[in-house]
Amino acid sequence: KTRLDLDHYLEALVRKPGAFPGATALEQARYAGKFTPVHDAWWEAAKAAHGERDGTRALIEVLLMGRHVSHELLVAGLASALRAGALTADAVALEARKAAEADEVAAPAVRAEPERTNVTLLTERRLAQLPPDARPLPSVAAYDQLLRVRQSADRPALQKEMP
Repeated sequence: KTRLDLDHYLEALVRKPGAFPGATALEQARYAGKFTPVHDAWWEAAKAAHGERDGTRALIEVLLMGRHVSHELLVAGLASALRAGALTADAVALEARKAAEADEVAAPAVRAEPERTNVTLLTERRLAQLPPDARPLPSVAAYDQLLRVRQSADRPALQKEMP
């Protein structure tokens, strides 16, 4: 019997996400415990939020992240993101990083109704670190002048048309 490693097929599955649900490598990963019920719950929620193709692509991006993050941290990140309703690979990465920093590697059980927590997306986190913008607000005075020029140009044309 051939043993397939799901990680070896992820790049191809990103291009063809429709092949992912029926993949033999996925079934073998489930059987080996590498694809947990937390993965399945997050995937179902992502498909419901983003559609079948995009939700599956988001899960594949999360699985690709497993090359750089331990399995326990990835599962903890998936569980935290699922509880918060954050269904993007960026949110999972951030939650996995938070778990690593807090040394919380135990994955909590998935509930039927996820509770909402405070999850910060990577883009929001980056924007929060930018220095304040001290520039003055832009002025629209130049545009007001253009309106006056156009209105005076339109008036003679209207007067010629009227008898």
